[in-house]
Amino acid sequence: MISWINGELVELWQTNQKFFVLINCQGLGYEIQILESFFLKLKTNQISNKNITLWIKHIKKEDSDLLFGFTSKDQKDFFIEILNVRGVGSQIGMAILNKFSINEVIKAIKTQNKKLICSIPGVGQKMSDRIILELKSKFKSEMQFEEEKVKYEFEINDPEIIKMMEDLKLTLQSLNYKDKEINTILPILIKEVDLLSKKENNLSFENLLKLSMNYLEKDSSNLAM
Repeated sequence: MISWINGELVELWQTNQKFFVLINCQGLGYEIQILESFFLKLKTNQISNKNITLWIKHIKKEDSDLLFGFTSKDQKDFFIEILNVRGVGSQIGMAILNKFSINEVIKAIKTQNKKLICSIPGVGQKMSDRIILELKSKFKSEMQFEEEKVKYEFEINDPEIIKMMEDLKLTLQSLNYKDKEINTILPILIKEVDLLSKKENNLSFENLLKLSMNYLEKDSSNLAM
């Protein structure tokens, strides 16, 4: 099973409303469908680094293997939850994430905003009802994460620091820390980032990772007591 892929961008293209990249990973080429927002960033060179990491959902069919790539594990997990709804296929799942943010979809589900959900291509009234019914109790932690993400992106204006925070989250996830644990320390890290960058001029990914691990280990110790 493929969890994520890190490799060099070789090519990107669009077929109708589907967006693709070809990634060279250790000599193998992976054709991956991605979200429109990430595609546009790559196409307009908003992302200068062509070595990219994508969280992968692999869907195996009788006649094909499909790879769907996301820039965060939260997007991937949300996509998987959407696919668990009866009648929702991969292209509708991608259409949902192409049109709205995770937070917008969760709010629509919680407020039963059928009009918004029905505005997604391929989603009718019956499917809208199923999405709301089957997902309305599942997204508390995702809502909290999106709120924290918006908060720290608002408070931190430096794109390099925002990217460092995103990389930090990916690293902690790869070390098997849960999103709930990571999200708990985000507000603390925002303050520490401000301190390290402005007062001590000692901000680095290594220092941030070490600081995060210290907080997470403290939380684990408190739970064990």
